[in-house]
Amino acid sequence: MPFIRRLLIANRGEIAVRIARTAHTMGIDTVAVYADPDTDSPHVAAADQAVRLPGETAADTYLRADLLIEAARSTGADAVHPGYGFLSENADFARRVEAAGLVFVGPAARTIAAMGDKLAAKELLGAAGVPVLPGGIVREDGDARELAARIGFPLLVKAAFGGGGRGMRVVREQAALAEAVAGARREAGAAFGDDTVFLERLVERPRHVEVQIFGDTHGTVLALFERDCSIQRRHQKLIEESPSPAVDPALRARLCAAAVTAGRAIGYVGAGTVEFVLDRAGAFHLLEVNTRLQVEHPVTELTTGLDLVRLQLLVAQGHPLPAEPVAAGHAIEARLYAEDPGRGYAPSVGTLHRFELAERDGIRVDAGVAEGSRIGPHYDALLAKVIAYAPTRDEACRKLAHALARARLHGVRTNRDLLVGILRSPEFTAGDADTGFLDRHPPAELCAPDPAAAAIHAAAAALAGQAERRAAARVLGGIPSGWRNVRSADQQVTYAHDTDGRTVVTYRLPDQVAIDGKPLPGLVVHAAHADRVDLTADGVRRTVSVHRVGDTIHLDSPLGASELTELPRLPEPAEPVREPVGSLSAAMPGTVVRVAVEEGQHVVAGQLVLAVEAMKMEHEVLAPHAGVVGRLTVRPGEPVDAGTVLAIVAPDADADAETHAEAAR
Repeated sequence: MPFIRRLLIANRGEIAVRIARTAHTMGIDTVAVYADPDTDSPHVAAADQAVRLPGETAADTYLRADLLIEAARSTGADAVHPGYGFLSENADFARRVEAAGLVFVGPAARTIAAMGDKLAAKELLGAAGVPVLPGGIVREDGDARELAARIGFPLLVKAAFGGGGRGMRVVREQAALAEAVAGARREAGAAFGDDTVFLERLVERPRHVEVQIFGDTHGTVLALFERDCSIQRRHQKLIEESPSPAVDPALRARLCAAAVTAGRAIGYVGAGTVEFVLDRAGAFHLLEVNTRLQVEHPVTELTTGLDLVRLQLLVAQGHPLPAEPVAAGHAIEARLYAEDPGRGYAPSVGTLHRFELAERDGIRVDAGVAEGSRIGPHYDALLAKVIAYAPTRDEACRKLAHALARARLHGVRTNRDLLVGILRSPEFTAGDADTGFLDRHPPAELCAPDPAAAAIHAAAAALAGQAERRAAARVLGGIPSGWRNVRSADQQVTYAHDTDGRTVVTYRLPDQVAIDGKPLPGLVVHAAHADRVDLTADGVRRTVSVHRVGDTIHLDSPLGASELTELPRLPEPAEPVREPVGSLSAAMPGTVVRVAVEEGQHVVAGQLVLAVEAMKMEHEVLAPHAGVVGRLTVRPGEPVDAGTVLAIVAPDADADAETHAEAAR
């Protein structure tokens, strides 16, 4: 029976912190690995030792099996935990770990290989009696058209050797098939090191329901009940819960029986997940088997009382599983991402100036960042997972929404408001959501701010700024702000906000404040400090927290969160920056992975011009109008910064003029 004394965690972020925490409770030393952008990451500090992986990209660091195994050898580790993502479902990595005389905390390499080939896995498990959907692998370019004709539209293009929504495309017509296959291949290759894809019939408006399974070396396979993961954006899960509101006891028994059948058919050992697509009639079909710990495993832990990482480590050492589990209560997890839902879920990079998400009774936070963390473009955009547990689903929903709404998250854009909007939406609270939820309810609907927030937060920003200046005054600090013998005008400050607008605040202390010329009704200022303003407006008293970073002011209150930028009162005159008409700029730092046009080519509105990969996702840059590609400034493989001009598409009316101007240059 193997004995684990020191564990190398071949991952980063919150899952690495999570694994280290449990390992330490079991008396197991831990070793972290880190790429250069992760030098100061919390997962490095969470481990007993750490080994640098020189480089920045995943391909140069966390996907380098040789570096990971050498790190284990050099630190005396006797086991490797792959976490999720990266090499966690790479059979060759598992083989190399075992060949090095190390314990791989996961299923056998042959099991990973069998389930890693998604289509072969479906054939194997279908023969064992697990319901499956029709599909086929794309081996040659011509295969896609033939397979699509057999499967029918709509269909999915999926990565054959990965998961997490990467390398996945929905195709509804033949004309879009070739580009979808090509894009899925690029994304799958970048995320998993293998660009093989397959086609599968698409079930419209399904629920995504999965069953957590666990196997040991003594032949036991258990089902630890289901999780509902139907709330997704771009085929990536956002909110997961257990139990599923769509599953009754009879359906649960059938789902768990099918999952156990799948596990036994492949001799499964360790933690795994059997994922199903569930239609509205209650029929379910196999999606895939994930041979690793899932991101959403905490909801199973909270409802069963089991520590799944502990079970993984025990099973890896040959221990038997405990008795049949029992589930109670309800748990819901929300994934907090550094992204901007209002701008097509574009990744957000920068420094996390404040990260306050308190754990308390019934709220668990699994975070991979801390205040001061630098969020870059190289890896997944996940900041943290926030999980609520309560006796009922309604209470868990309310607790999670409240915890997220009260969090203070400053420095990068996040999807926090979207998560709160989902959790409080009638469709979700009724338990009726499916995987098309965010198609029917766009971020603009779910993230709508409280109408009172803009004025009250702007007033608080001005009052806090005045208090900060008074506190810093070196002479006559006791004189009221803006005091004059003969007052000629009220004080004024102008803020820019994220809707590209401006707000002008005029004020005269103690309690006269106007927003864009309109007095704030019933205003009473109870206290104003640099970091907090206590005020009553329109009969309601609220406290607004204020956090200033340079010219940017972050404001949090029961009305929500706002970000304002104070504009200089006397700006220096400057020539406006004018980009050429039709300029297409990078919305975030990343790497150009494809250029789909040539200079001089005519394009139509919405046509793909190029694609940029950032945070493991491919982001398409489309032509904003019909016209001619006048200039391409980047090549595939070239890194770009946010705001870099990638291409210029001159509108049709200007195309000839652009061509002549270019020739003259």
